[in-house]
Amino acid sequence: MADAPTIVTIGELLVEFVSHTKGCALEAIGPYSGPYPSGAPAIFLDQAARMGARAAMVGGVGDDGFGRALLARLRSDGVATDAIAVVGERTTGTAFVSYYADGSRDFIFHMIDTAADHVVFRESLLPAGDLVLNVSASSLGSPPLRAAILAGAEAVLARGGRITCDPNARPELMRDDAAREALNAIVAQSFCLMPSTSDLAFLFPGLDEAAAVEQLLASSAEIVALKRGAAGATVVGRGERHDFAPHSVEEVDPTGAGDAFCGTFVALLCQGASLEEAGRLANAAGAIAVTRRGPMEGNSSPAEIAAFLEAGA
Repeated sequence: MADAPTIVTIGELLVEFVSHTKGCALEAIGPYSGPYPSGAPAIFLDQAARMGARAAMVGGVGDDGFGRALLARLRSDGVATDAIAVVGERTTGTAFVSYYADGSRDFIFHMIDTAADHVVFRESLLPAGDLVLNVSASSLGSPPLRAAILAGAEAVLARGGRITCDPNARPELMRDDAAREALNAIVAQSFCLMPSTSDLAFLFPGLDEAAAVEQLLASSAEIVALKRGAAGATVVGRGERHDFAPHSVEEVDPTGAGDAFCGTFVALLCQGASLEEAGRLANAAGAIAVTRRGPMEGNSSPAEIAAFLEAGA
């Protein structure tokens, strides 16, 4: 751990409200719960910290109860929050989500002109020492966040650091060509890519899975961890391939499961784990995440993952 890099994210910090009624499409009056700490880069980093990694976030929250809830959660799980600005004149970003019976989701995000996208990168925000910057592509849909992330990636690479990326391409957040171009630039600079099967279709329309993975490995990527949702996961790279079977769990809330997978995977790689071990535990972390309501509530510790695997779910 002494020689392990610090994992950094730059991106949105949100609180999320979750509908308890399936199929309401965010139109019908019904019961919701929240505010749940959220934001894909924050969920990822919180899980990485729970797995023992050094973790630091660059972002913004409002000087309000939602912002205080986010900071308290991250700090309690070991994330350094020194580079999270408390923006007094803006509110904390929010999101609302409802589910359908088939597991698909409706989101409404309130990020524009909130503290969530009021982020300006300065190199002084980066911690000292070796760095790995993880980019969640959902953040690239916001022009201010996009500029901050691209500047952060340039600074990390200039210091000899490395980039990992979850091409988390959400249509609700990635609406313009600039977001797509930024995603392509980050993918081309990443040594580890962690797409879902739907991300492959977004990145390489018309290519089958094997051809799409080959395309990723033909760029700068050394490792591709493919998230298959309820069908498990596959890790390819360094002359290895590992396929991980799904775990049998009752799905309560799938939001954040991919971030839990990625946070576990990158944290373990940074601490010297093998691809097989990192993939096996990440696959379990993703399964645990869907069993709890709230996007960050499903994050887990090494002890929880070990107990889950021992129980043989």
